[in-house]
Amino acid sequence: MSLILNQIHKIDNEIDSSYQIRNQGRTDDKVIQMWLYGKSNHTQRGYQRDVSEFLEYIELESLREVRLEDLQDFSNFLEEKGLADSTRARKLSAIKSLFSFANKIGYLYYNVGTPIQTPKVKNRLGEKILSEEEIFRMLANTKNQRNYVLIRLMYVSGARVSEICSLKWRDAQIHKDAGVLNIFGKGGKTRTVFLSPKTWEELIKLKKEANQDDPIFESQKGGHLDPSAAYRIVKKVAKKAGIDKEVSPHWLRHAHASHALDKGVAPHVVRDTLGHSSIATTNRYSHARPEDSSARSLSL
Repeated sequence: MSLILNQIHKIDNEIDSSYQIRNQGRTDDKVIQMWLYGKSNHTQRGYQRDVSEFLEYIELESLREVRLEDLQDFSNFLEEKGLADSTRARKLSAIKSLFSFANKIGYLYYNVGTPIQTPKVKNRLGEKILSEEEIFRMLANTKNQRNYVLIRLMYVSGARVSEICSLKWRDAQIHKDAGVLNIFGKGGKTRTVFLSPKTWEELIKLKKEANQDDPIFESQKGGHLDPSAAYRIVKKVAKKAGIDKEVSPHWLRHAHASHALDKGVAPHVVRDTLGHSSIATTNRYSHARPEDSSARSLSL
């Protein structure tokens, strides 16, 4: 028995030594920076806010001191604040992601976030899909040429607002009787989106004397249009078009996916155009607004 205990003790010491070597120079701040690396600026800002709120709440010196009870207390705290389920789910998902990453790189022995359940959130995707008629109304109510092309391109390409705002003229290339956009998206992946001749014609009107490295969508002060400015443009145009909803640029992306699938475009084509990581994400749009229901077969 003593021999077995000695062997276990030896293994434990070897693990501790390996653990300390791997984490030399690592701190909570360094690990959080590593966790955020490669994520979009928008995601980084949101995650940093959520993690800061969590760390301020638990008042511990290090992530290594966090216990399951601390996470459960924080979850209860968010619920007591009366936050929406979607907000609580987002915050807890961010914390769980951090602990999973810290455990994966060996900074933490255990992932204490594994048992934490995030709130179930009602799927409201169907509420965020504009109809084709609403898209046309928005375009008809956009008199500024840059803003018109901006809204048209966000819908036609299905690109994220950050992807659209970061486009340079070198990313727009002639192809046959129209053109293509080379969009640099999430995960450092570049995808090609083919535009119709009419959309290409409207886009190229904006170029004028611009150079290849100039932004396609310029701000009033020069440089790339900020995504927050694009958000305000879309919201203002939607209101002007009489759409009584909290429309955002992402709603145009939702509309693209839903309308394309409704018109019979293959899911894998929609997936590749939008840059979804899996076909399951794309297929959500097939169920957001189903074309039929058994309720229609009832007599009442």
